[in-house]
Amino acid sequence: MTPTSQEASQGASEAPDLAAMWARVRRLHPIYAELAREFAIEASALSAEQLAVETPDQKTVEQAQLWLQEMDDHILVHQLRQFMQTSSLVNRDGVVALIQHLLGSPRTASSRDKIDFLLVQHFSQNAPTDLEDERADIAYVAQALEPVLGKVELKTPVWLNALDRTLEAARRCKSLDELLHGSVLDQGRKAKAQAGDLFYLPIALVGFTRYGYLMRRAFFRLMLTDLNCILDGLNELDEKGVETIDCRRAQFSQQEPILRLRMICQSWKVMFQAEYSSGQPLRMLVDLRASVDSALGKNSDESGEKALEATAAAKAKLAMAAAAGAGTSGDVASHASGGANQDAAPSTAKFAVANDDAPEFEISSEVPEWNGDEDSSGSLKK
Repeated sequence: MTPTSQEASQGASEAPDLAAMWARVRRLHPIYAELAREFAIEASALSAEQLAVETPDQKTVEQAQLWLQEMDDHILVHQLRQFMQTSSLVNRDGVVALIQHLLGSPRTASSRDKIDFLLVQHFSQNAPTDLEDERADIAYVAQALEPVLGKVELKTPVWLNALDRTLEAARRCKSLDELLHGSVLDQGRKAKAQAGDLFYLPIALVGFTRYGYLMRRAFFRLMLTDLNCILDGLNELDEKGVETIDCRRAQFSQQEPILRLRMICQSWKVMFQAEYSSGQPLRMLVDLRASVDSALGKNSDESGEKALEATAAAKAKLAMAAAAGAGTSGDVASHASGGANQDAAPSTAKFAVANDDAPEFEISSEVPEWNGDEDSSGSLKK
C-alpha cells in the first residue's frame, strides 16, 4: 500500500515557541561548536555573551536557528556517528535535543538519516541489556521513545509491514556475505526512501527505529558468526599442520600466516564494536571467511550453520551466567559506549553475543582500511 499525503499532514508537528527554541539553541550550541572544531567546519559560533541572555529578542533566536541550520547543512551523517561514539558532550538529554531539533528542520535525505541514526542510538542506549528481540515490538519501542516523540498512536500503516518482511529475510541469512550482497539491506533503504514525508509520522519513526535496532542486531550476530567460523577454521588448519593459506581474495598474501590471521580477527573484534559498515574491513572479513573455507574444502553455508549454533550456545551460556550474577566474560563483545572489553582473547575463544551488543547499525562506505600495524587492543580512529 502506498503512503498518502493525508497521513503525512496528520504527522506534521507544530513549531516550538520562542522560549523553547532558545533553550534548545543553548543546549545544542556546545555540541555543534565541538563538531565544527573536530571536523574543521567553518562557521562562526555564538558568543558567550549572546548565550548568557535569558530572554533574547526574536531576531537573536532566528539568527541562532540559522546558525544551527548552517551547521546541519555541513555536518555529514558519518561525522555525526563518529562524534556520538567518541564525545562526552552528548548525554541522553543531548540526544533528545538533537532529535527534536532535526525533526523541526527542513526535511532532507541527510536530516532523515541523522534522525534515523539518533533514534536508534537513543533506543539502544536506554534499552535494558536483557531485552530479547521478541519483546522489542512496536508498543515497546513507542513507549521507550515517548520522551522524544510523545504519546504515539499505535495504528501501524500497512506500508510499514515491508520492514517486518525485510527483518525476516535478515533472520534467514546464514552469513554476513548473504546479508551484505543480497537484496535485504536494499529493501530497507528503499522503504525509507519511498516513505518520503511519511517517514516523519510518529508511528513511522517508531517503526523505523525498531527496524534499525533489530537489523543491527541481526547484522552483529552474523558478523560474530563469521568471526567464529574463521577462528574455528584457523584452529582446524593449525591442527592439520597448515601454517599459511592463500588469502589473495581478501587482499592479503598468497601465503598468509595462520598466526597473523588470528591477530587480525582480534583487531576486527574491537573495530566492529565501534562501526558497522560495508566498507573495506567488512569485505575483507567476508572474503577471509571464504578463503579459510576454501583452504578447508568446506561449503560456507554448512560452516555457517555450525557457527550459528555455536553463537546461540554462547548467548545462552551468557544469559545463564548473568542470571547467576556472574561477572562479564573476557570473550563477550560489549556495547562500545558501555565500556567494551578490549583485551585480546585467546585464539581459541569464541565471540559471544551480548544483549547490548553494539551501537547503531548502518551501512556506509566511509570507513578506514584495516591497519596491520594497529594495536589490536586500541580503538580505531577515522
